[in-house]
Amino acid sequence: MSTGPTGPADDRWHYRRSLASRVTLLTTMAVGLTVAFVALGAYVTVRMQLQATLDDSLRDRARQAAQAPALTALPSGEEVPAWAVVATDLRVAMIAADGTTYVPQRMEPTPRLGGPEVAVARGEESSSVRTVRTDGEAYRVVAVPYGEGNALVLAESLESQQQVLGRLGVVMLLFGLAGVVGAGMAGWVVAANGLRPVRRLTRRVEEIARTEDLDPLPVEGADEIARLATAFNQMLTTVAASRERQRRLVADAGHELRTPLTSLRTNLDLLAQADSSGAALPPGARAELLADVRAQMEELTTLIGDLVELARDEPLTHVVETIDLSEVLDDAITRVRRRAPQVRFEVRAEPWYVVGEQAGLSRAVTNLLDNAAKWSPEGGTVRVVLERGLLTVDDEGPGIPEADLPRVFDRFFRSEESRSMPGSGLGLSIVHQVALRHSGSVRADTSPAGGARLQLRLPGNATPPPRQPPPQPAQPAPPPAARTPRAGQDPA
Repeated sequence: MSTGPTGPADDRWHYRRSLASRVTLLTTMAVGLTVAFVALGAYVTVRMQLQATLDDSLRDRARQAAQAPALTALPSGEEVPAWAVVATDLRVAMIAADGTTYVPQRMEPTPRLGGPEVAVARGEESSSVRTVRTDGEAYRVVAVPYGEGNALVLAESLESQQQVLGRLGVVMLLFGLAGVVGAGMAGWVVAANGLRPVRRLTRRVEEIARTEDLDPLPVEGADEIARLATAFNQMLTTVAASRERQRRLVADAGHELRTPLTSLRTNLDLLAQADSSGAALPPGARAELLADVRAQMEELTTLIGDLVELARDEPLTHVVETIDLSEVLDDAITRVRRRAPQVRFEVRAEPWYVVGEQAGLSRAVTNLLDNAAKWSPEGGTVRVVLERGLLTVDDEGPGIPEADLPRVFDRFFRSEESRSMPGSGLGLSIVHQVALRHSGSVRADTSPAGGARLQLRLPGNATPPPRQPPPQPAQPAPPPAARTPRAGQDPA
C-alpha cells in the first residue's frame, strides 16, 4: 500500500452519509431521546405518586386501627382479628419492644420485621415506612405505636402497583417507538423536500462544469438557497466577464501583432530577393527599408512591453519607496520632448510625494504625455499641471468623442480617428492599471482648448516624510573605575 505525506490512512476510502440521511438520522435520534426522557420522567412521576398514595393510605389505616376499641380492649399480646383493622387485603402483625412478633390470624407469609419497627415500638420513632421483600414478593410495611411497648404493623403487597407500572411501561414503550418511527419518516420527508432546491442547484452547477455554459441560475424565494444561487450567479458573471476579457485580449493582441509582423516580413522578403537576385537596390530604397524594419521592431518591442505590463496584476511587492512625482514628471517631459520636438510643453508642478513603484509611475506619466503629444498639431501646446496629487494633461488636438470617453482606458481600444496612427491602444490602459495599483484614479474629459484632458490622481503628501535616522553603533561600556588601594593593601 502506498503511503502519502500523512501516512497510509490517506489511501483509505471514507464513507460519508448523504445530507438527507444525516438529517433523518439526527431528527430520529433527537425525537428518540426526547421521547425516552419524557417516558422516563412520566414513569418515575407515576411511580412516586403511587408510592406516596399507598404510604398515606397505610399510615391512615394503621393509625385508625391502633385507636380502634376492638384493639384497645384486648390485652397486650393477644391475637388481633383481621376484621378489627379492616385488613382483608393486608398482612397484620404486632411487634414488641424486645423484637417479639405476633401474627394475628396466622397470615403467612409474614414480612420480615426489624430495626425500624422495633424503634417505633420503643417510642423512638413516631412511624416507619419501608419496602421489604419476602419470598420474592415485595411488601410496603408501615409501623405505628400500639399501646405501651408495642407497634402495629401493616404490610401490603406491591404486586398490583407493579402490574400498573408494568402496563404503563409497555404503553409508553409502544408509543415511544411509534413516535420515533414517525419522527424518522417526518425527518426523511422534511429532508427530501427541504434539500430539493440544493439537489437542483447541484445538478445545474454540474451541468455548467460539464458544458461550460455560464448562463445564470434561476433564483426562487429569499432563503439561504436563494442567497447561494445568487452568489453562484455573481461568480458566473465574474467568470464570464473574465473569459470575455481574455478572449478580447487574445483577439486584439493577435490583431495588433499581425500588422507589424506582416510588414516586417514583407520588407525582409524584399531585402532577401534583392540579395539573392544580385540586383542591388538603390541606396536610398535600401536605407528606407532598413529604417522601416527598425521602426517595426521598435513597435513590436513596445507592444510586447505593454502586454507584459498589463499582465502584472500582483500588488506592489518589488521596489516600493517614497517618490517625488514632480521629479518623475520632469524626467518624462524630457524624454517626450526628444520624441516630439514639434510640440511645446507648458509645465507647472508642485512637489507631491507618493509611496509607490518608480518604474510604473514613470511609465504612466510618460504614456499620458505621449498621448497628448501624438494628438497635438504641429506647433501645438501641451499644458501639464501637477497640484496636490492631481496631474492634469491638456492638449490642443481634436479631443475625445463623447461616446468614446468611457472606453478610452480599455485595453486595445482605439477610436476610428486613431486607426491610421501608430500605437497599440494599450498606453492609457497601463495608466489606468498603474493608478489602481497605487490606490489612485484616472479620468478623461475635454480641455478648455477643445482637446483632450486626462487627469491622474494619486494619494500622497505635499511634504516629504521624515527620514529615519541611521542606526547608531552601540557604544562600548565604560571601563570600571579604578579602585584606590587602602593603606596597607596590595594594589595588585
